[in-house]
Amino acid sequence: MAQLVIAWLYNDRMSIYGDRGNVIAMQRRAEWRGIDVEVANVSVGESLPERVDVYFFGGGQDEEQIAVARDLQGEKAARIRADIEAGAAALTVCGGYQLFGHEYRPFDAAPLPGISVLDVVSVASKQRFIGNVVIDSEWGELVGFENHSGLTSLGPGAEPIGRVRVGRGNNGRDGFEGARYKNAIGCYLHGSLLPKNPRLTDWLIAAGLEHATGEPAVLAPLHDEIEAAAHATAVQRAIKTR
Repeated sequence: MAQLVIAWLYNDRMSIYGDRGNVIAMQRRAEWRGIDVEVANVSVGESLPERVDVYFFGGGQDEEQIAVARDLQGEKAARIRADIEAGAAALTVCGGYQLFGHEYRPFDAAPLPGISVLDVVSVASKQRFIGNVVIDSEWGELVGFENHSGLTSLGPGAEPIGRVRVGRGNNGRDGFEGARYKNAIGCYLHGSLLPKNPRLTDWLIAAGLEHATGEPAVLAPLHDEIEAAAHATAVQRAIKTR
């Protein structure tokens, strides 16, 4: 088995607004360091790999979330929760973020159950948040693009991943974006997020490697001049257009 196993949940149903770039960024930054990576696509009716070190779960339309929410329940949910408790990493975006919480409540439809990795609840609203986002986080500035009408509220078992400087964030009220539990994070940052934020990408890779080996992971440095320039340009553009 590869040194690092990434499970891309519902790649054929939940991958909009450039979310695929997050998987590519993790894979490439690991491979550039000589780390053997396996990316396993897991869709409806398919089983998880024997070992998963990093989960990625992107965004999708409400109709896709209905089928995905049903498929996630039971054995899959229990396995994902157990992996997160054991230190596996996860990046979930938009619809994936909502379904990693307790539930998502759409308009004129029954609530969709989540898998309760993150202590959050999301409710559909009539207002849509669209635009660039910059947040201050433990990984420095994170920059992305939000496009969501869901309003997410955090419970006591989750902490936000950052405070919003530009954009609306979780709900447009409390000034926070995203949620975190252990090495699992959820957010509304599309764009895609990881190519423009290499520090966060490397944190996910290192957490995944530690899960795989049981030992702390120290990543070799990369020449990140291009990534740093892309990050700085995206932040400047976000600030100018707010």
